[in-house]
Amino acid sequence: MGEPAAAESGDTEADGTEPAPTPLLHPAEGMPELSVSVRQIAAAAEFLGAGRGPFAVDAERASGFRYSNRAYLIQIRRAEAGTVLIDPVSHGADPLTALRPVAEVLSADEWILHSADQDLPCLAEVGMRPPALYDTELAGRLAGFDRVNLATMVERLLGFGLVKGHGAADWSKRPLPSEWLNYAALDVELLIELRAAIAGVLAEQGKTDWAAQEFDHLRTAGVREATPAARRDRWRRTSGIHRVRDRRALAAVRELWTTRDGIAQRRDVAPRRILPDSAIIDAATADPKTVEELVALPVFGGRNQRRSAAVWLGALQTARDSSNQPEEAEAPNGPPPPARWSRRKPEAAVRLEAARAGLSKVSERVGVPTENLISPDLVRRLCWDWEDTVNPVDTVEEFLRTGHARAWQRELVVPVLAIAVQARAAEGS
Repeated sequence: MGEPAAAESGDTEADGTEPAPTPLLHPAEGMPELSVSVRQIAAAAEFLGAGRGPFAVDAERASGFRYSNRAYLIQIRRAEAGTVLIDPVSHGADPLTALRPVAEVLSADEWILHSADQDLPCLAEVGMRPPALYDTELAGRLAGFDRVNLATMVERLLGFGLVKGHGAADWSKRPLPSEWLNYAALDVELLIELRAAIAGVLAEQGKTDWAAQEFDHLRTAGVREATPAARRDRWRRTSGIHRVRDRRALAAVRELWTTRDGIAQRRDVAPRRILPDSAIIDAATADPKTVEELVALPVFGGRNQRRSAAVWLGALQTARDSSNQPEEAEAPNGPPPPARWSRRKPEAAVRLEAARAGLSKVSERVGVPTENLISPDLVRRLCWDWEDTVNPVDTVEEFLRTGHARAWQRELVVPVLAIAVQARAAEGS
């Protein structure tokens, strides 16, 4: 593997301070060509197959621009092979068929990703699934790093500065600008080296096995969630919905949101580019019944919205006619917000306070954020639903195991949580 192409950095400062990171400007082997056609993608797969060791993998999506979460660019790097850039959407063939040679090569060794949970779903969508996984961002969290974005970790552990700037771009754009492709290639340029560096840190801290358990849990998440729990009403997450005070207006929000979502899905456009949340709330509260009343509202007076006036008025009429008016409060799906616990279930509030205090001490002792020690939602459910038992340790252990807490997590937190629930029982007796 060649040395990273970088601008020259200055010598160590005379006062002994650390020198500035060396800017990483271009891929070491030069800018790789974009593989678009089926033949080019097959050649890229052959190229990667000739390398050795794990694969550094990344994907670029078009969040905020498109409805789908599909990958619009896939970057892969391997030792003795270099980097390939693959366009998974422009080759005119079935993506699963066109990308199968790459997927087969990728099944041969570990994947290294940064923030793997962001990319694994869109890669699985095109038939790419890792046989083993290493997430450098999650590794940084387990190591106790305050900041775990890619640029910060590369600078801290490897001494290079990544120039950022296109992560939030519309990657569905074609052709992709060369500066975007350069940025994308650099995202995998040092992932293999970063994996080695952070793995060394975790080994020194005695956390190698913890990380392995976390990575396997993350890799198999899709299998565990094949039958997900009932999903909360997505339309209730409309920004500004707290302004809606009655069931009629809530029904209007629901119908406008559902109509917008259907249009966005058909066009593969981000919903808020079809109609912003603020416009949904305005229309739901004002309840316009004519085109004139609708276009008098903010946003709806624009040319595009005027053309769609009949669609939005139709949604509002459907809401008025519906016999299925939504409840003002969503049906509970788990415990209420903790701020309400002291009034509704004070003994649970005491348990939660004790649990949080105990987990904070464990977090400080082992250098892992509390949210990585154990799922906060799992802790809340335990404290809210707890019923006294003769063996709290075993009961807590089984509760966390059922909730998919890993063995290393249970070893650390079960004793603390068992004490917390007993403390509540003692105070409330």
